[in-house]
Amino acid sequence: MTSALPRLHRLNEGNSENPPLNDRPQLGPELTPEQLKTLNQKFDQAKATELIEWGAKTFGNRLVMSTSFGIQSAVMLGLVTEVIPDIPVIWVDTGYLPAETYRFAEQLTQRLSLNLKVYQSPLSPARMEALYGRLWEEGTVEAFNQYDAIRKVEPMNRALAELGARAWLTGLRSQQTEHRRTLDRIDEQAGRYKLLPILHWHSKDVYDYLKAHDLPYHPFFEQGYVSVGDWHSSRPLTADDLDARSTRFNGLKQECGIHIPQTPEEAESLNSSSL
Repeated sequence: MTSALPRLHRLNEGNSENPPLNDRPQLGPELTPEQLKTLNQKFDQAKATELIEWGAKTFGNRLVMSTSFGIQSAVMLGLVTEVIPDIPVIWVDTGYLPAETYRFAEQLTQRLSLNLKVYQSPLSPARMEALYGRLWEEGTVEAFNQYDAIRKVEPMNRALAELGARAWLTGLRSQQTEHRRTLDRIDEQAGRYKLLPILHWHSKDVYDYLKAHDLPYHPFFEQGYVSVGDWHSSRPLTADDLDARSTRFNGLKQECGIHIPQTPEEAESLNSSSL
């Protein structure tokens, strides 16, 4: 197994066209809806690396990326770090991930020399369970939403704020959920821009990239998982499942909340709660 990815153009090596990461400009004025529409038309069919390069040039050191170290996470980690090797990589560790996910995260962190930023809820798993119970066992969307707000959404919001993120790269694909089919490659959420380089990729595109670059799927892929999150609410795909996300959250919902727009009141509630 080769230990190095094929060399792509690295924006932070510096030249007259592409200055080093910390010297690249930050986004000035807010993009108007018309400007955002024009950019999405421009990048709708662009290569993933072209959108990543644009993000690096536009947002400079205010650009971050997120990862879940899920089934296909090596794709985005490979694509982005080939262009911006030192980009901050946000990982929200819920404290309930499978052991295989922690080992997979360590493997990719070492392999790709990730600038990993790990964020967790201020409430430990034990304290959360003492106060609210094992929320995932209640069998309601409301309980899962509370769980996700505590363990995922609050840490992610805090990470973006503390890192001064103006924009973030994420590996959402339109094939995955109904909500994701409504997104553009440059989206806006809670005052930040979200860049989706592989939004239009299919599963075969993912497979081809991983194979070409000798990068692994999550270990659970071989066990029939097509999506993996916390150990208590992820399972392998079966013939009865309507889609891949049916294997998450006991089939009650498709999104954990990180990629769902929040109202100002919801965001303030998270920031000012007992978390």
